[in-house]
Amino acid sequence: MDLATAKAVISGGASGLGLATAERVIAAGGQAVLLDVNEEQGLAKATELGERALFVRTDVSNEESVKAAIKAAKEFMGGITLAVNCAGIAPAGRTLGRDGPWPAENFNRVIQINLVGTYIVTKEAAAVMQLNEPNDEGERGVVISTASVAAFEGQIGQAAYSASKGGVVGMMLPLAREFAQFGIRVNTIAPGIFMTPMLAGMPEDVRESLGRQIPFPPRLGRPEEYADTAAFIYGNPVVNGETIRIDGAIRMQPK
Repeated sequence: MDLATAKAVISGGASGLGLATAERVIAAGGQAVLLDVNEEQGLAKATELGERALFVRTDVSNEESVKAAIKAAKEFMGGITLAVNCAGIAPAGRTLGRDGPWPAENFNRVIQINLVGTYIVTKEAAAVMQLNEPNDEGERGVVISTASVAAFEGQIGQAAYSASKGGVVGMMLPLAREFAQFGIRVNTIAPGIFMTPMLAGMPEDVRESLGRQIPFPPRLGRPEEYADTAAFIYGNPVVNGETIRIDGAIRMQPK
């Protein structure tokens, strides 16, 4: 698949990893539709990206919202060839905290956005991709979801987040196997500690401390490095059903 002709829908596209991916697609010559709940920022970023970009306010945890967004994306771009799932939240909370057991509604919200939201965007985008004309390799589309190293080494307080990201990894292979008949590949990227809007709000000394925990390079990952990985996956037809860690060799400690 050639990024120059990509028709991409990117959840969480108004900032961080999603925005970096949209910028990469647009720079290559493709089209991108940003799906995000942050309407003000999403509209501003789509305007900056130019006429080949569009913003659609989308709540990925709401199926009807996603269906409407995918329909708008299909109409704007004339189809969809790439779906990148970057929307997510990362609240921390001890299951047995000082104020008592963590409320199940908090756990459910993380699962609904991070895991169910990823599934909804994936299935709706794939339903459009299956109608594409295949390329010379028989490909019709690519889905890339975002997990985390927390899927494998979750820390104390990350039960909900780790469960959601572990679910993203777990559903990837069944989807890749099912979508193979349509020429749609499904892969996952598992970032380590990256410079996201959440980390950007932390004091500089805290960010530097986090970066020093990474064996090499001893710094936070950059959003454009996530975008590089997404571009590699999109362009390599044999990368399918795979989770790629981009974490500088870090293995998270219990806390």
